[in-house]
Amino acid sequence: MGQPVPEVVMAGKPFGRNRLFIIAGPCVIESPDLALEVAESLAAISQRLDLPLIFKASFDKANRTSIDSFRGPGLEEGLKVMARVKEATGLPVISDVHWPHQAAQAAEVLDVLQVPAFLCRQTDLLLAVGSTGKVVNIKKGQFVAPHDMGPVVAKVRATGNKKVWLTERGSSFGYNNLVVDMRSLAVMADTGCPVVFDATHSVQLPGGLGAVSGGDRRFVPALAKAAVAAGAHGVFMEVHPRPDEALCDGPNCWALAETEALLARLKEIYAAAREGNQP
Repeated sequence: MGQPVPEVVMAGKPFGRNRLFIIAGPCVIESPDLALEVAESLAAISQRLDLPLIFKASFDKANRTSIDSFRGPGLEEGLKVMARVKEATGLPVISDVHWPHQAAQAAEVLDVLQVPAFLCRQTDLLLAVGSTGKVVNIKKGQFVAPHDMGPVVAKVRATGNKKVWLTERGSSFGYNNLVVDMRSLAVMADTGCPVVFDATHSVQLPGGLGAVSGGDRRFVPALAKAAVAAGAHGVFMEVHPRPDEALCDGPNCWALAETEALLARLKEIYAAAREGNQP
């Protein structure tokens, strides 16, 4: 078992293994105004519930199903939007990094650099994000067993960076479907890393609508609650004011208006599951 990763303080709040934290926001930066609208709502929810929260939005979705799918504004414009969100809301921010050469520039704005699931074994990318010294959140590939994430973590730690988080987002189960094995949370926690559960990508149906991915957001609450009870240290959720109009991952995205109630319930479950025990 790896040594437990110490908590990281961002925006005055602790993120780690000892308190539930949230990563939330739209799948992609659709526009500066929408990103700020969602971030301001999430900042208010974070304040009311006293839940540490990181704003998430991708500046580029480089692995969309179709060449015609919306990808986002790109690195330069996307980082400007994320910087604006940080300044306006005080929330720490996270986004996906796809190429080693993007890491240093992204680290100038982002508090957490995220490695996408499909790239979780890419050595050069892992070394590049690790070398920034920022928190690195690695999404477990749908094709990777949880016990195989140990060597992935070791690549980042080889840079001297110990601030690594792992995110479970479901495993491929036949064609166009995912299944969540809750045992993976405990297996990955043995690395010493905080483990996050991605509640919205886990209900995705990859490529399930032909040219785009499908999903079934009805199951987000059930899986999120089960994961928190099973030991997840954080929960990742893509949220949108109008999920059916979202330009990316709409079918599995959670409605912003329903987010506070779900997060409040997750906080209660987290406390109940750990009462009298170490997380």
